[in-house]
Amino acid sequence: MNISPLQEARYKYEPKLPEILKNAVDAIKVSLGDPTQSVADQEELKQLFPNTYGMPVAGFTKGENPGAGKAINVGVILSGGQAPGGHNVIAGLYDGLKKGNKNSKLIGFLGGPSGLTSDEALEFSDEYMDRYRNTGGFDIIGSGRTKLETEEQFDTCIEVCKKRNISALVIIGGDDSNTNAAVLAEYFQQKKASIQVIGVPKTIDGDLKNEHIETSFGFDTATKTYSELIGNIERDANSAKKYWHFIKLMGRSASHIALECALQTRPNVAIISEEVEEKKQTLDQVVGNIIDTIVTRAEKGENFGVVLVPEGLIEFIPEMKTLIGELNDLLAEHQAYYATLNTFEDQSEWINKNLSRESSYVFSSLPNNIQRQLLMDRDPHGNVQVSRIETEKLLIEIIEDRLREMKTEGRYSGKFSHQHHFFGYEGRCAFPSNFDADYCYSLGFNAFVLIANGLTGYMSSVKNLSKPASEWIAGGIPVTMMMNLEQRHGKKKPVIRKALVELDGKPFKAFAAERETWAVETSFAYPGAIQYYGPDEVCNQPTMTLKIEHK
Repeated sequence: MNISPLQEARYKYEPKLPEILKNAVDAIKVSLGDPTQSVADQEELKQLFPNTYGMPVAGFTKGENPGAGKAINVGVILSGGQAPGGHNVIAGLYDGLKKGNKNSKLIGFLGGPSGLTSDEALEFSDEYMDRYRNTGGFDIIGSGRTKLETEEQFDTCIEVCKKRNISALVIIGGDDSNTNAAVLAEYFQQKKASIQVIGVPKTIDGDLKNEHIETSFGFDTATKTYSELIGNIERDANSAKKYWHFIKLMGRSASHIALECALQTRPNVAIISEEVEEKKQTLDQVVGNIIDTIVTRAEKGENFGVVLVPEGLIEFIPEMKTLIGELNDLLAEHQAYYATLNTFEDQSEWINKNLSRESSYVFSSLPNNIQRQLLMDRDPHGNVQVSRIETEKLLIEIIEDRLREMKTEGRYSGKFSHQHHFFGYEGRCAFPSNFDADYCYSLGFNAFVLIANGLTGYMSSVKNLSKPASEWIAGGIPVTMMMNLEQRHGKKKPVIRKALVELDGKPFKAFAAERETWAVETSFAYPGAIQYYGPDEVCNQPTMTLKIEHK
């Protein structure tokens, strides 16, 4: 492996832990609260999870836990898309395990959940672990998107764990991966398999959060990475003064990334999908709002600006949401027949015949390239692959046509030249910020302490994150507490409910109070690159979202 000077330096960084986790592991005792219930669909979920539903929230206190010192084997899986800090979760888990008993073993399953079912794994050593501390990526064992959902897969998991004498599994992933963890925990309990399952909250999208999970890991690093790039583009726009930049940002189901980046960089326009849905804004209205800003700035001689577009915007526009919902159900129900249609013309003709009249009109009015993107291969859940839909180009195309029309009518006299960008993969494997390095290490160490206290079906939780790490509060939250029922592949399935941007929340209100000024004035902020060394105000600050939420 080739080592850069920064990577060499980051190896020496020692992540910080919450005060309680600094104790000997056999001196940390679990403290259980009151029974919990799911966020919705309580009766149905109670029936689906009879062994693990309603468990209490877990905290830790100083006390005796002699069982924490026994030698055990723990399996770990990286599941889903990459997020900065995953390696430190494993480092924290490894160090906790070895602190409990140096003869304990950590087994990493290769390539995600499929590595568990195929029994492809490696055993971590000190030397191997040290090569990945404080680094980005998931290349330590690889990741994958295989879903564990059949009894045959579950039974295979039990066989593999028994063969390797594994008594606990840690699944590091997002909402779907942690849903998998909950289902596995329930199945293992039902089969009396004596295998604990602990989840760790990962997603750069920031949509896996609640009062106990204040942020998912990777969100801090990813948004700081994107904000650096946005700031660079803003400075370029302000230098050349001739381009409107449309920047699509990763985040399908929620606009947390767009909101955080807007708070950091102060663009002229930042669309928040949840607001579009709340106000039932049509595509025309969304476009109209951007055009108003373009025209107003043109009147001041400023024919440039920056627009942030959430990746999932198209699903939040009412008529588009209805269309996508119909397409998902239609293609799930008639999958075999649809596969026989070989040309786009045949596909679109069949689609139009089977859509409702309103959705057929919307589908037909879209540019051909957007229609094609809507009909592309489904994602693993059977839904439209929203990240493939070039929403930023759709907006540009409609805006160009509208401005051309306005020019001929004498209602616009500016110049509209544009550039488009998509920031997604650039942020997923960055060197984790100091915050994510500390947070992820704490989540991993905490996962071991949950295991050492005999818990299963829990998600590792570290909160009070706007304070220094020594004041962070470690514990665990039952995964079932975060669940509801949602439509998947045309059927109701138990899943963790995604956390959307709250329009009455402090971060959105802070943004809304400033955006009219940002639209008209050039108020750009330039965050610069993530810094790892230097004063606290430069190196160790959490996201704007966390700071504002905890004011």
